[in-house]
Amino acid sequence: MSTVEVYVLRIGHRPVRDHRVTTHVGLVARAFGARGLYLEKSVEKSVIDTIARVCKTWGGEFRVEVVDDPLRFLREWRQMGVVVHLTMYGLNIAEEGVLDLIRSIRGKLLVVVGGEKVPREVYEIADYNIAIGNQPHSEVAALAIFLDRLFSGKELLQEFPRARLKIIPSNRGKRVVRVG
Repeated sequence: MSTVEVYVLRIGHRPVRDHRVTTHVGLVARAFGARGLYLEKSVEKSVIDTIARVCKTWGGEFRVEVVDDPLRFLREWRQMGVVVHLTMYGLNIAEEGVLDLIRSIRGKLLVVVGGEKVPREVYEIADYNIAIGNQPHSEVAALAIFLDRLFSGKELLQEFPRARLKIIPSNRGKRVVRVG
């Protein structure tokens, strides 16, 4: 797919209220080519368990880890890779040259997706603040569009090793086969 290793940091999780959104951030990250997800310690264990179950059933090398201090984690990440913060206030990914800039990244890339109130420091720590449009929208949608554009759609054709189930594409009905 690419020479970049993508990981996602979900910040701003509000316990109970954001359970489903954070789970979907993890599922999208996995399905769209990221290698792992970092979560704040306030995230419910059930979110992590759900993502782990999906990985066990559908395969892949995706990992989920909890970080104690997301801002410290971001500063430390900058020592080994690039930080891209997805925000509606950033450079619009559709503007000329922005996508080329992101695609030129090699090595490790941390994509930060936040909830409603992202600390100001995240904007300052990030190497790039990138917008998927400049209107309010879902962090799940932003992550999906960002990863799809980064990988030029190739992530949609990836095979997941050690999958127990596999979908057989079909125009009608659901075809799922047990493979492991």
